[in-house]
Amino acid sequence: MMFRKDFYWGGATAANQLEGAWNVDGKGVSCPDVCTGGSATKSKRITPVLEEGTFYPSHDAIDHYHRYKEDIKLFSEMGFKMYRFSIAWTRIFPNGDETEPNEKGLQFYDDLIDECLKYNIEPMITISHYEVPFGLTKKFNSWTDRRMIDCYLNYCRAIFTRYKGKVKYWLTFNEINSATAPMGGFLNQGILNEIKEMDFNNQKDIPQNRFQGLHHQFIASALAVQMAHEIDPNYQVGCMNIMATNYPLTCNPQDVVYTQQKNHVFNWFCSDVQCRGKYPNYMDRYFKEHNISIQKQEGDDEILLNGCVDFYTCSYYMSNCQTVDPSKTGKGNLLTGVPNPYLKASDWGWQIDPIGLRYSLNEIYDRYQLPIFVVENGLGAYDKIEDDGTIQDDYRIDYLRAHIEQMHEAVLDGVDLRGYTPWGCIDLVSASTGEFAKRYGFIFVERYDDGTGDYSRRKKKSFDWYKKVIATNGQDLD
Repeated sequence: MMFRKDFYWGGATAANQLEGAWNVDGKGVSCPDVCTGGSATKSKRITPVLEEGTFYPSHDAIDHYHRYKEDIKLFSEMGFKMYRFSIAWTRIFPNGDETEPNEKGLQFYDDLIDECLKYNIEPMITISHYEVPFGLTKKFNSWTDRRMIDCYLNYCRAIFTRYKGKVKYWLTFNEINSATAPMGGFLNQGILNEIKEMDFNNQKDIPQNRFQGLHHQFIASALAVQMAHEIDPNYQVGCMNIMATNYPLTCNPQDVVYTQQKNHVFNWFCSDVQCRGKYPNYMDRYFKEHNISIQKQEGDDEILLNGCVDFYTCSYYMSNCQTVDPSKTGKGNLLTGVPNPYLKASDWGWQIDPIGLRYSLNEIYDRYQLPIFVVENGLGAYDKIEDDGTIQDDYRIDYLRAHIEQMHEAVLDGVDLRGYTPWGCIDLVSASTGEFAKRYGFIFVERYDDGTGDYSRRKKKSFDWYKKVIATNGQDLD
């Protein structure tokens, strides 16, 4: 057997990228709802006041809110063992700080969870997936303010209590380490330092706010872990990080040390806190050199220590190279780097590195000795409907096959790998660019960046391929 018998094969999505129904049944405005569409070459915009006639892709997305039964049935047909999805905070608490939850929002996820269980699909729920209530952004600039902790815990209590006995696996924050980079400030934390219209990729950045926001998220996560275990001892709560592996561009020792520093801050800082329960020493120097002062309250260190996660999860799409040579430039997924001359790149410039996944899984497991799930991985690409109506996405099959092969190598290396849920198992809105054209799914959705499309679903070639992979527990990858 390539993978353990109870290995969780499945797929992953996020509420704001597929549900639509942005103002239906009492849902409030979330940060993605004020973001316009964009593209690979044009940044989406943040518009605190919605503009009439402007296209906001999250408002309708792919209408999963009204079509979830059809979608879950398709996932079941592929043989999914696990479906990782997120709850929209603003469906449960529209402004984020209400005392009582919105019953219609709670009921929607009851129905969604029940539909998964009907097909023996294990839900893995992300509590906060790039969808902070915009009301809290306006009220106190979101996670810069410690009051966010209580708002988040009130939300956690509502869903932990409601779905007790139905859900086992929870993730506190999606790609929490994105906030170590400027782009993650608004995307992950809902921090908008100037409430005005601006390009998504050109926000006013205040590192102090992002890292103070991370501290508040760490405390919220640790308290949520403790709360979950008290409400239901069967609950398992994990962290979720972007694993953006960095290699030195050369064997110049300066490149090696610089790469180590990059990995420390981006790849290890957040998970060190969430898995080990304390701030790593290497951040002391980073904070000092960047004039960052973390404001803690008495008892915070104890909270972190007592709220370590039960398992580790990550997204993995690409790797980067790092160098101190100022003549080399480049950009990747939230993390600056330079191109690796040994790798090819996707249409969005993300370098494809399956072996880097094996390397990363070994590094993660050596560091934490916790069960690991790869909860995002996939190829964003321009898909074409052929004259006969098929989508021949062999490039996606090749990408996924190569990464699954390297996951198997990591398992042979001794890594405790529990599951694999490729990203965007059905086409949805891109979080980084705000477009439909960047497609990841096994299922094509008739939805386009000019706002047209009838939302109909059709299977891509990769659909039947992945169905076979799951049926053979990863043994038949042809």
